[in-house]
Amino acid sequence: STQSTWDPTNDDPKVEDMFEVGTIATILQLLKLPDGTVKVLVEGTERAKIVEFTEVEEFFEAHIEVIKPIVGDEKEQEVLIRSAISQFEGYIKLNKKIPPEVLTSVTGIDDADRLADTMASHMPLKVEEKQKALEIEDVRERVEYLMALMEGEIDLLQVEKKIRSRVKKQMEKSQREYYLNEQMKAIQKELGETEDGVDEFEALEQKIEEAGMPEEAETKTKAELKKKKKKKKTLR
Repeated sequence: STQSTWDPTNDDPKVEDMFEVGTIATILQLLKLPDGTVKVLVEGTERAKIVEFTEVEEFFEAHIEVIKPIVGDEKEQEVLIRSAISQFEGYIKLNKKIPPEVLTSVTGIDDADRLADTMASHMPLKVEEKQKALEIEDVRERVEYLMALMEGEIDLLQVEKKIRSRVKKQMEKSQREYYLNEQMKAIQKELGETEDGVDEFEALEQKIEEAGMPEEAETKTKAELKKKKKKKKTLR
């Protein structure tokens, strides 16, 4: 059985530091690293509660009791699963860190308790939130608890998306303005260098049309040219 502690950074936990509820797991891989630490890959199978510790000196050993999920009405479970998967789909679309194939595996789950485990594993939950999800025995309550947390995450992701969109638009606007300013500098240079006796404004208007500017930039540039043309006539 694997148990979490109140403080994950504590390398020497005592009995009072351990959560009562944990997971019965199978060791899939054990890897000794060069620095002496051991990395273990485990797969959870069932949830369990510690009844009593039988060894606490060299290592922890305890009698445990498997937690049997409390399942409600079958129709209610079906609706709950459908609602949870629908919400999870929206969450995955917003969260680019989760691969799309996760949704494919989730849609095939018809057990609400297992669905709760899968959703929780892909959510950025705090230790306390994960532990609470682990401890809730009523399946409906457990799934709804995770859905409420997911709703909060979706709200945050939507705000992040709006911010990214605003930043992108601002960058595009800045790039357009820079391009327009460069075009205007070129026009002003041409105005300064054009010889008398030549229809300078007609020549510049032709250059603007040949420049292949975006429509917005071309309109603004022509308007600026028109102002300068009027100003020159007034000076005459």
